[in-house]
Amino acid sequence: MGTVIDRFDVVQAGWHTRRSALRLAVAAAKACLNNAGRAPDDVDLLINTGIYRDKNLAEPALAALIQDDVGANAEDPHSDAHGTFSFDVSNGSCGVLTALQIVDGFLRSRTVECALIVASDANPGRGMSEHFPFSPTGAAMACAWTDDEFGLGRVHWVNIPDDGENFRATVGLEDGRNVLRFGGSAAMDEQFAAAGAQAARKCLREAALDLSDVDTIVAAPGRRTFQTALATELGVPADRITVADDERAHTAALVAALRRAGEKLRPGARVLLIAAAAGVTAGAALYREAPGDR
Repeated sequence: MGTVIDRFDVVQAGWHTRRSALRLAVAAAKACLNNAGRAPDDVDLLINTGIYRDKNLAEPALAALIQDDVGANAEDPHSDAHGTFSFDVSNGSCGVLTALQIVDGFLRSRTVECALIVASDANPGRGMSEHFPFSPTGAAMACAWTDDEFGLGRVHWVNIPDDGENFRATVGLEDGRNVLRFGGSAAMDEQFAAAGAQAARKCLREAALDLSDVDTIVAAPGRRTFQTALATELGVPADRITVADDERAHTAALVAALRRAGEKLRPGARVLLIAAAAGVTAGAALYREAPGDR
């Protein structure tokens, strides 16, 4: 028994969303709920995992703005009425996996019945970022609970502190505005892959499984250099690892990779999820595909 993903959707930016993480998130959330046959008010929990947002906005939580625009119990809840709890989680390309772990806790305790995870990133605006490296992309996943033998297993984490040497993003004041800047090393993906493989081995060891018992590996970020390095670390062919079509997707990358993998997965298939991000932080979990997962 565990958390199952009822639906996931990914949206690419159009002319009116390319500089708005909020609009991308809302578009993905609405598409996901509609395709899952859910009304916005069905959502008990909404977690936003996006990082780079409109005008480098820090407050309020983008999740609250998404909730309002989606129309998920946007009014102040009364003591006897249903409400939606929403908040942000910031963990880079590990954000979706982090959110899945949090959602699993809420669903396992029966505190909520329907959870929505949203991820989006966009260039914050003209003059507010130097050499923005990520594609404007939004993604959403609708999650529920099953008492059957499907869904998400325990998430295992590895942290290898590097003081931001491999990847860092900072915001500093320049000419009266907050400007976003990026830095990193040429060895970033090799370091991310080493951490990701370590987390995967912990996950498999606890489950008493080998990589040969896994039907497919789904990983983020989507850079091909990361995919290749992770394959080398795990000792598998690179084509056993599914990543996002768009190498420049960021927080939405794991959802995009799941969408690619989901097109060919049968019910009961065992998926190894691996995500790695700055820190260096990496997580891994097993997911058992349920009938009807999309």
